[in-house]
This record gives sequence, structure tokens and C-alpha cells, in this order.
Amino acid sequence: MSITRGTDGRPSEAHAADGHDLIRVHGAHVNNLKDVSVEIPKRRLTVFTGVSGSGKSSLVFDTIAAESQRMINETYSAFVQGFMPTMARPEADLLEGLTTAIIVDQERLGANPRSTVGTVTDANAMLRLLFSRLGQPHIGPPNAFSFNVPSVKAAGAITVERGGAAKAEKVTFSRAGGMCPRCEGRGMVSDIDVRQLVDDSKSLNEGAITVPGYKAGGWSVKMFVMTGFFDPDKPVRDYTDQERHDLLFREPVKVKIDNTNITYEGLVPRVQKSFLSKDKDAMQPHIRAFVERAAVFTACPDCGGTRLAEAARSSKIKGINIADACAMQISDLSGWVRGLDEPSVGPLLTTLQATLDSFVEIGLGYLSLDRPSGTLSGGEAQRTKLIRHLGSALTDVTYVFDEPTIGLHPHDIQRMNELLQRLRDKGNTVLVVEHKPETIAIADHVVDLGPGAGTAGGTVCFEGTVDALRGSDTLTGRHFDDRATLKDTVRKPSGTLEIRGANAHNLQDVDVDVPLGVLCVVTGVAGSGKSSLINGSVTGRDGVVTVDQAPIRGSRRSNPATYTGLLDPIRKAFAKANGVQASLFSANSEGACPACNGAGVIYTELGFMDGVTTTCEDCEGKRFEASVLDYHLGGRDISEVLAMSVAEAEEFFGAGDARTPAAHKILAQMDGVGLGYLKLGQPLTTLSGGERQRLKLATHMGEKGGVYILDEPTTGLHLADVEQLLGMLDRLVDSGKSVIVIEHHQAVMAHADWIIDLGPGAGHDGGKIVFEGAPADLVAACSTLTGEHLADYIGR
Repeated sequence: MSITRGTDGRPSEAHAADGHDLIRVHGAHVNNLKDVSVEIPKRRLTVFTGVSGSGKSSLVFDTIAAESQRMINETYSAFVQGFMPTMARPEADLLEGLTTAIIVDQERLGANPRSTVGTVTDANAMLRLLFSRLGQPHIGPPNAFSFNVPSVKAAGAITVERGGAAKAEKVTFSRAGGMCPRCEGRGMVSDIDVRQLVDDSKSLNEGAITVPGYKAGGWSVKMFVMTGFFDPDKPVRDYTDQERHDLLFREPVKVKIDNTNITYEGLVPRVQKSFLSKDKDAMQPHIRAFVERAAVFTACPDCGGTRLAEAARSSKIKGINIADACAMQISDLSGWVRGLDEPSVGPLLTTLQATLDSFVEIGLGYLSLDRPSGTLSGGEAQRTKLIRHLGSALTDVTYVFDEPTIGLHPHDIQRMNELLQRLRDKGNTVLVVEHKPETIAIADHVVDLGPGAGTAGGTVCFEGTVDALRGSDTLTGRHFDDRATLKDTVRKPSGTLEIRGANAHNLQDVDVDVPLGVLCVVTGVAGSGKSSLINGSVTGRDGVVTVDQAPIRGSRRSNPATYTGLLDPIRKAFAKANGVQASLFSANSEGACPACNGAGVIYTELGFMDGVTTTCEDCEGKRFEASVLDYHLGGRDISEVLAMSVAEAEEFFGAGDARTPAAHKILAQMDGVGLGYLKLGQPLTTLSGGERQRLKLATHMGEKGGVYILDEPTTGLHLADVEQLLGMLDRLVDSGKSVIVIEHHQAVMAHADWIIDLGPGAGHDGGKIVFEGAPADLVAACSTLTGEHLADYIGR
């Protein structure tokens, strides 16, 4: 450590400000944390490890980062705070030494149909400004190149007072926007299959309208019935042409229903506004299924899917218009921008170039700016958020990352590690929740939580250096240097699933035979075309069950029992045993405690201050009405059953008076993916990312299908959990299923029977099959990036 010297050459005392070099957490009790106390060095790279559900996110995100954000929000006025989300103070005795926290998490970017990679990173804004200055012919300001701004023209009279006299003057107003008027800037147009909206063999009162939410007798149908435009008891097939037009296509018109004036319009435009204006990826499953049946989406014929009006596409720089620029692979666009030598917009070109180079540097150069943000994976979304921070001049802030290596090939992980180290070397504190040993290895400080998950976790098992972690007796320390080995013999395929001429996205007319009856791993660098190949050519076929990366959504009323469908057989078993209605045993229905409406807690809103959550005094947090708890099954009431762990419930429903085969089957599937410790009634909002991934996996295991597609099932899994996952995959294959895994984890590759490797690069440099065969042959050849890294992993 350097010594500060005074003007006389003698050492001076250290400044008091230099003593605040630690983030101190004492007595943290958030979620499953058990009085956790840690001291984290500032301006260092600290990695938090432990099994999924051990409390890593509770400590890093819900305690340290949450308190930092809360304290920053409190610096604003009460008026401003009223417009911001209120954040309660984390349950901890002491939190000090905090700095401003910047959170880079795995939350998917919004699935708004108008949101693209270019809009979320501000690259589009810079391109619009560039074309408004240099584009020929000149068509207007930056808004003229925005697909979210429509062109507007207006004319009218205004009154101008001059010299005490008022004079009317005629004025015109126009605003040039870049939005394509046909598709309204979405790039896609839809046509409606009326047969999917109406069953013409029925009348309106019999339920002719088959759109979700339009039930006979409900308000939505009542609006049609009470207009008087048609007979509600007559089958739709018997309608006259005028009646059919009024039902399906009538333009908005004012009508009076129950002495209330409302606007009525036909069913087709109503469906277009309420369903087709939303992004399909953000819809609930049953709504998405309806939209996929009823609507046919095609590229807009007017703009060719570019979203832009003709005028915006006519203005060019060196023969390239803004639509062409946004459709380019970002690595190519970066080269094009570098070739522009225009001193008049020098600062703009410099900033735009730095943003595009950041995409390439972080491994996303294969994307294009017109890629819808809702189609990005969790890992791609996280790295996209990181781009705005790479060139930031801020220092001495805390960057918090949630598994930044998700979705990365081993070849790309080294690049991510370098970025994390760069952020640290600028004088920032970097906190990373991570499972990959390659990233744990670069840590300056490691905090290992555990020893188990859920109630078995929540304590600090180890703090120190990576070398000390290797020698520790913690679960992470024991498995840190684990390496899977190649299998001596691999299974023989029972058949093949043919893919011919696959050309989705960057695929280059790929022909490949996917073996059936074995464990097949599809791998390759990020952006090489793995998901495009499998999801575009295999998903959707008969007998194929797909477990993708889409996150589980649920409120604090949702729990593992409701999400997996386990609660249904449990409620029926309670109802049958006690001779009452099954709805009594749902905290979201008749059995709910009337004081807290089945929430178990009462939330008191205090405006811009922290809200107060208190346990309901009537039900004592059990969520059920007292009379419901008088009913028992196998000696337990419903609240006691929901308080059981999966392992306990599996034994409870497996034999004796409570024997319920349907419930036992679901519980066995949950236990099989390593969730035996999870409480049945634990809110989904408290589950970690890895726990949610495995819960989703367990749910799909119960579906009937011969082929299972798993998209990166190791997401959020600890080194020790990967071994259990491999055992589960083996059991699936041995039961006669075919398993196709899209994966980067070397342990899964080494355990495969067959590997399909795509590449050689990403984007237009990928999209080809560079290897297909047994893992041993891939390692022996070492002809691809995957082969090189797999050989290094197993020590060849």
C-alpha cells in the first residue's frame, strides 16, 4: 500500500475517507437468509456462488442493490417519489459503505412490437439523426426516419390579436414521420380468419362468438346482443348480408345500451385492436394459441417489413437507406459507419461507432438493429443492457450482474471475463452471481452461500480467495474442479428426424438428420443458428415437447402447487374425503380468509414512503378461512399440506389415507429435477432463476411426447446440480424418449450420445453444420471451436 508523504517528506496520516473500502452487511434476513453478515471489498471483483436457491440473489440483489437504489430514490423530493416505485428497506441490522448500484439482470427486454435492438440501445436515434443530416434527398428532421412517428397534416383558422384588433388567419401544419401507414410501424400486417371468431351454427345467446373472454351472457357479448342490429337467437349462418356486416365489420357507431351511450364496432376490428396490436410473445398461452389460429401474420407489402414509409426509404447515404442500415449485421454496419468521413457530424459518428463496436466487443455483432427486442434470449438481453455501461465515465459505482455467462459458448466466456475485469479496473465494485468455474476463477473475492437450498441454505459457508475455495470443504469447493468425462459407449439411434433446407434467420439451407432415441446436444457459438435450427424445424411437430427459456410469470399468490397443477388433485382429494366443494381448498376462491382475501398478509400503502406488510391476524398467515382448516386429509389440513416440502408431500401422498396417485406423480417429477426442498405454498416471486427453470422443466416432464427439446437446461444450475440434471436426461432417454438439448455447458456435451455443432462463427458467418457425430470424434478432430474447448475441458 502506498504511503502519503507531506511536504517535509515525512509520512502523513491516512485520510479518514480512505477507510471506507468495504461494503458491510450485518444481520440480513431477506427471504431465506439466516442472519447473514459479510464484508465485501470495494473496487474488486466479488463472485457469489452456491446452489440454486441458496440465497445468492437475496443477498446481492434483494439486500445490497435494493438498499442502494432505495437510498438514491430518497434523495428525490416527495413529489418525484410519488411517481416512482416504492421500495421497502431490506431486513438487515446494518448496511453501510454502499455505493450507487447499476443492476444488469437477466430480465427479458420488453416484448413491445415497436421495440427493437436499435431503439433500446439508442443506436436508432443516432442513425435517424445521421440520415436527417447526410441523407439525400433531404426529407426532414430525425422524426422523418422514425417508424414510431406518423406523418400528420392539418389546416385551420387561428385568431391573431394585433394592435387591439383580432384577425382570423388560415394556417397549415405538417409533421413528417417515418411510420409506414399500412402497418403503422409494426412491419407486419394480419388477416383475420373469421371462422375462428364465430361458430355460425350457433346464435349469439348460444355462444356463437368463440373469442377468448367473449362468453354468452357476459358484458362483451351483451354489447352485441343489445344493439338491436340482429336477432340474438338466430344462428349466425342465417344472417342477412347486412346483419353479417354489422356483426363482423361495422365501423364505430354510438349506440345506447341500458341508458348508457357506448361506441359499438364490429367483431373483427375489435379483435384487431385488442389482440393483434400486442406482441405474441407477451400474451398468455391460451390467448397466443387463439391469435395463432385466427390471424395470419405476413410482412407488410407496402414497406417490405421495414416499418418505414416510402419517403424514409428514399433518402440514402452512399446508396444505403436507414432500413438497409438497420437490417445489416451490426458488425457489418460498424464497418460501414467507419467508412463515413463527414467532419460536419464527426461527434455523432464517433458516438455511433463506439456503440456499434460495443456490440461486437460483447459478442453481439451478429444481431441487427431491427431485431425485435422480445426475441432476444435472457443472456442476449443482459449483454444488450451492458452496452450502455461499457464506455461510461462513471467510476466508484457498484455493478451487479446476474449470471452474465448465460447463453455464452466457452469461446465467448473469456471475452465476458475481460469486460468484467475492465469495469473493475476503472475503479468500480463488481458483484457477480455466477455458477461457471471459468468466471469464478477470475474473482478477487468469493462468497459461497449454502450449504443447501431453500430452508437448508441462507448461510455464508466460505469467504476468501479462489485458491482457498478450492481447498475448502464446501459444496462449491468440492465440485469446483469437477470435469465430466466422455462416455465409454454411446447409445445407438432408433431412427432419425430429417431436417431439409432449413433457412430460418442465418441458416444456410441446412440438411441434417437428428438421431432419435438418444441424447443429442446441439451446440455452437452464440448466434450460430442453434435455436433457429431446432425451434424453426423441429418445434411444433407432432409428439414434440419444448421447454424453452421463457420466464415463469406469477404473482405472490402463485406457488409451485398452482403452477404445476398439483393443487387440483390435492383439492379434489380434500373435497372427496370431507364431502364438500373443492373450491373451499383454494386461497384464491371460496376458502380464502375474508380479512386478507387469501393473501396471508395485509399490505398498507403509505404513499411515497415504504409500504407496510403485516401478517393477517385472522388467519395467522395461513390464507384460509378458519372453518376450512377443520377439514383434514390424512390428519393434515390444507395449510399444513401447503407448508410441506416436495419430498415430504411425495411421501404423504404416496401411501396411507392421503394416497393420491395424480398428486404423487407431479411431486415425483419435481423431486426428480432436484426441487425436493421446495415448499408447495412458497410464492413464485421468491424462487431463484434456476429454481424457476427446473420447476418449468418438471411441469413439462408430465406431458405426453416422444421428443423433448430443452433449451439450455443448465441455466442457473450449480456445478453439483448439473450432475443431477444429467441423470434426469439419462432417465428420460432410457424410458424411450428422444432428448434434444441446445446447450453450451461442456459437461452436457461430454455426456451426449451425439453432437451437432453449428458455426463456424455467428450471424452470417454461421448457419452451417461444422460437425455431427459422437463427442469422442469431436474431441479427436479438434476442428471446431467447440471441439477445442471440449478437449481442454476434459483434459485432452
